[in-house]
Amino acid sequence: MSVIDLVPYDEALAAYDPVMGLEVHVELGTATKMFCGCSTELGAEPNSQTCPTCLGLPGALPVVNEIGVESAVKIGLALNCEIAEWCRFARKNYFYPDMPKNFQTSQYDEPIAFNGYLDVTLEDGEVFRVQIERAHMEEDTGKSSHIGGATGRIHGASHSLLDYNRAGIPLIEIVTKPIEGAGSRAPEVAKAYVAELREVIKALGVSEARMDKGQMRCDVNLSLRPHGREEFGTRSETKNVNSLRSVERAARFEIQRHAAVLNEGGSIVQETRHFHEEDGSTTAGRIKDNAEDYRYFPEPDLVPVAPPREWVEELRAALPEMPRVRRERLQGEWGISDLEMQSVLNAGAIEPILETIAAGAPADQARKWWMGELARHANESGAELGALPITPAQVARVSELVAAGSLNDKLARQVIEAVLAGEGGPDEVVAKRGLAVVSDDSALGAAVDEAIAANPDVAAKIRDGKVAAAGALVGAVMKATRGQADAARVKELILERLA
Repeated sequence: MSVIDLVPYDEALAAYDPVMGLEVHVELGTATKMFCGCSTELGAEPNSQTCPTCLGLPGALPVVNEIGVESAVKIGLALNCEIAEWCRFARKNYFYPDMPKNFQTSQYDEPIAFNGYLDVTLEDGEVFRVQIERAHMEEDTGKSSHIGGATGRIHGASHSLLDYNRAGIPLIEIVTKPIEGAGSRAPEVAKAYVAELREVIKALGVSEARMDKGQMRCDVNLSLRPHGREEFGTRSETKNVNSLRSVERAARFEIQRHAAVLNEGGSIVQETRHFHEEDGSTTAGRIKDNAEDYRYFPEPDLVPVAPPREWVEELRAALPEMPRVRRERLQGEWGISDLEMQSVLNAGAIEPILETIAAGAPADQARKWWMGELARHANESGAELGALPITPAQVARVSELVAAGSLNDKLARQVIEAVLAGEGGPDEVVAKRGLAVVSDDSALGAAVDEAIAANPDVAAKIRDGKVAAAGALVGAVMKATRGQADAARVKELILERLA
C-alpha cells in the first residue's frame, strides 16, 4: 500500500482506538558475550570474535555472564518490576541464517523481571504510565549483509555475507503490556516511552543505549479496534526502529495504514514490517509466528538463575538517581517552572546544560545559551542539540567572557556563530575577528562626541535632567562601533559630558 492510500490521521482516530505494544532490545555494555568469553568490542574483523560456544558447535557448553544477570536485575528494579526468585533460560527455535545455533537462548515463561511500570512525560507535561509486562535476558543474533540489491535487503540481493561477531552479545528485551487509552497521542506516547527508557538505561550505566549504533532497538506492535469494542485487533510489528523520531512516525503510519485496510473491508495480516526512514512508511516483511510456533523448551545446558534476595536488595539500594527524580531536583535547583523544565527536556538540553555548568558557567547562563541561540541553530539545521559542533566548555567560555565584560550578548552571538562554523574556539574567534568589547575612554570618546553633536535635541533633554533620553545616544554609539562599545561605559561618558 502506498502513502496515497492512507486514511488521514484524524479520520483514522475518529473511527478506531489504537492499541500498542512496544518491545525494546537493549544491548548490554558487558566486556564479554552472554554465554561465552568472546569480546563484545565493536569494529573487529568479521567473524574474529567467535568461539565454539557462540557458534553452537557440538560439545560446547554455555556459562551465564554474571554482569549480564546483574544488569537485568538493575533494569527490572529501575522499571518497578518484581524480580523472580527463580527463573531459567529457554531455547527459541527458528531457522534464520544469522542464528548460528538455529535457536536463540532466551527466556520464555519465566523472565527475570516482570509486572512493572514506567511513567513518561509528554510534551505538554501530561504524565502517562506505561505498564511493563516483562524484562528478560537473551542473546543477540549475527549480522547479515545483503549484497547486490538496490535496497540493502535480502529481496533482490545476489548473495549475503554473515558476521557472527554480534551473535551472543547480551540483550535485555523489555516488553510493555498493551498500551491503551492514548488515543491520538499514541505515537507521542511511544516516542516518550522509548526516550525515558533510554535515559533510565543510561543512568544505570548498563549500556550506552545508542540507537544509531543498534545498542537500543524498538519493535512497534500496533493494532486498531473500532470505538466501543473490547477485543484487540490483529497487530503488525514494525521491527528494529532505531530512532525516537522513527518510533513516532512508525506508529503514526501504521495507524493510518490499518485504518485504510479496515475501511476497505480488508483484514490486517499479522506480520513483521520494515520501516523506511526516507518517507516514514513501512513495508511487509514476513508472516509473524505465534509463540507456540517457536517451540520453546527449557535450555538443558544452563542451570536456573536464582538471584538471592539480599543481593537484589543491595542492588536496589545502590541504584542511581532516576531521570525523573533528577529532573525534579534540577528544576528546584534552577528555580524554573514546569513549562520551562519541559522545554529543556523537549530540546534535549539537560546534559549540555549540566556539562556547561560543570565547566564553570552559572546555571542561568548555561540555560540561556543552550535554550536560545544554540536551540535555534539546532532547529534550523535539523540536528540534535548535543550534536552541534560546539562543546559545553566552549559555551562556558563564552559565558565567562560576557561576565568579564570582554563580550556583550550581541558579540557573544557572533562568537558562537563562528565556533559553529568551525573557525576555532571562542578566544581564537575573538582575536581573529576583533570582536572584543571596546571600553577604553579614548576609543569611545570620539564616538560619544559625534553622537552628541549629531543629536542636539536629545542632548538638550539630557541637560534638562531627562536621563532616560541617553538611551538614544547610546544606541547611536553602538551603531557607530558595530556593537562593540561597552554600553554601560558609553552611558557614563554621555552623562559626564552633558552633566
